[in-house]
Amino acid sequence: MTAVEEGDLIVRREGAAGVIRLNRPKAINAMTLEMSIGIDAALDRFEADPEVAVIVLEGAGERGLCAGGDIRGLWESSREGGDLGARFWRQEYTMNARIAKYPKPYVAFMDGLVMGGGVGLSGHASHRVVTDRTKLAMPEVGLGFFPDVGGTWLLSRSPGEIGTYFGLTGQTMNGPDAIHAKFADAVVPAAKWPELREALTKVRPGATAADVSALINGFATGDAAGPVAAKQAMIDALFGFDRMEDIVAALERDGSDFAQATLKTLGEKSPRGMVVTLKLLRLARTASSLEACLVREYRAALEVFRSDDFREGVRAAVIDKDRNPTWSPPRIQDVTPPMLAPYFAEIGADELKLN
Repeated sequence: MTAVEEGDLIVRREGAAGVIRLNRPKAINAMTLEMSIGIDAALDRFEADPEVAVIVLEGAGERGLCAGGDIRGLWESSREGGDLGARFWRQEYTMNARIAKYPKPYVAFMDGLVMGGGVGLSGHASHRVVTDRTKLAMPEVGLGFFPDVGGTWLLSRSPGEIGTYFGLTGQTMNGPDAIHAKFADAVVPAAKWPELREALTKVRPGATAADVSALINGFATGDAAGPVAAKQAMIDALFGFDRMEDIVAALERDGSDFAQATLKTLGEKSPRGMVVTLKLLRLARTASSLEACLVREYRAALEVFRSDDFREGVRAAVIDKDRNPTWSPPRIQDVTPPMLAPYFAEIGADELKLN
């Protein structure tokens, strides 16, 4: 066992496995810029090491793989007119694209909370393992933001309107629903992870993705649909529109308990964030690649970073924790085309360039 670095990120080889452990358990392993850079360096090292057959991504502690990015740091930089957003997201999105194309099997252990940036680290992996404790979400609309880190690509490829529902409401998926939504590949009970992890360290060099899948499936429950999947038909009918006003109107007409609860949830989100999210999701449906979505997300993220809604959303959720944001504008119908245009405009020399 050879360790490279302790601290917020632990990188080591254990047998045939290149292990990357997020190590900020008190912050539910929230990602910093330095951690992202460290993961890139680890991927370089493991790609070049012929003794590493498989990558294993995991989170320290019992609470989750990763609760997202270091939102407080981004909020402080946004308030000060800094550039952390541009630097952080450029690094993160480039890494997300790299994970999707990584040449060796990459197993993400998605136990506990997996949110935002944690989805970026795991949702593009070749092997995505959820558990009986998984709580996966893209809750960015509650921060005046949108599901980024390639989230628009993933959500737009969920069946029917399931991705639209999860993207706009920020609701949580359990393990089986993550399978249904195509965010994960296998449910393995958390109690079986140590045994599976040990088996991964003994994978032979040159093992294929199919070999690793067969190993994981030997520990899997086979569950592939949870409570939200059972509402697929209703969600498809209510969220199959391209304008937020039409989705809200459909929910109001429906009147079911599910529709009323969903309306309440949407009423707490940033109107601008929801409109931007819906447009990004619809554009992602016809995107040719994850990279195309990440380029579009980067443009929108830079505009979010400059916005009052982002600072207000983080203030209400993370800083003051009063859960009472004052959104600008306060209503969906007040989000105008001129407000939206900057989120989707080309940005010249500042564009995200992905190989």
